Amino acid sequence: MRPEEMAKRVDAFLRAHVDEEFGAGQRRFFREEVETYGVRTADVKELVKEVAREVKGWPAEQRDALMERLWKTEKLEPGVVVCHVYRRFAKRCGAREFELFERWIGRYVKNWAHADGVASWLVAACLENEPELRFRLVEWAGSGNRWMRRCAAVGLLQEAKAGRHTEFVLQMAERLLADRDDMVEKGVGWMLKEAYPAKPREVVSFLVEKGRAASRTTLRYAAEKMTAEDRARVLGVGAEKAR
Repeated sequence: MRPEEMAKRVDAFLRAHVDEEFGAGQRRFFREEVETYGVRTADVKELVKEVAREVKGWPAEQRDALMERLWKTEKLEPGVVVCHVYRRFAKRCGAREFELFERWIGRYVKNWAHADGVASWLVAACLENEPELRFRLVEWAGSGNRWMRRCAAVGLLQEAKAGRHTEFVLQMAERLLADRDDMVEKGVGWMLKEAYPAKPREVVSFLVEKGRAASRTTLRYAAEKMTAEDRARVLGVGAEKAR
């Protein structure tokens, strides 16, 4: 089956499973405007399995052509399908795929669900397979695109969680601490929250030293997994700043 034929099958499946009430709820759920078919999660998961079975043996170029067609719909569910299907190819993700995902973020990502799917699963897979790619996130942190900046943090979630390259994770956090876009604030806080269990001393020391530049939102997210003592120290930084 060719990419254009599979894209039509995806569209037909989604149109056949529209739930208008669910779609209205989705549109209320996102703060930014989101185009959606209104298809429930269980049905989307069924579609993911079907697409994954079809593309499993496709050449990478053919698979990527399908993903591009799905992104171009500018709707929520096709982007979700892309993220879930491509996640199954995580072990193959490297520099070539990193450039592909970077292009997707710049062109097609317009909400946090797509941003987090691409960054926390796909970009993260690239970094695990080829760790030197993490240095390319520095440019993302200075982008005028809010989703690129969020992905600069969220793409490091798995590195942070595993306790890998903690110095770089904290350097990226420092680059983004003063960003007052709420999607970026939450992304940085999330990254620090995941870094804490593996490297608690390093994360707390960083926030005590640098946290005055952070928003209350970032500090609150970062402190979610901390001990009561560490949480008090970190949130105290925000309290000092407010005085």
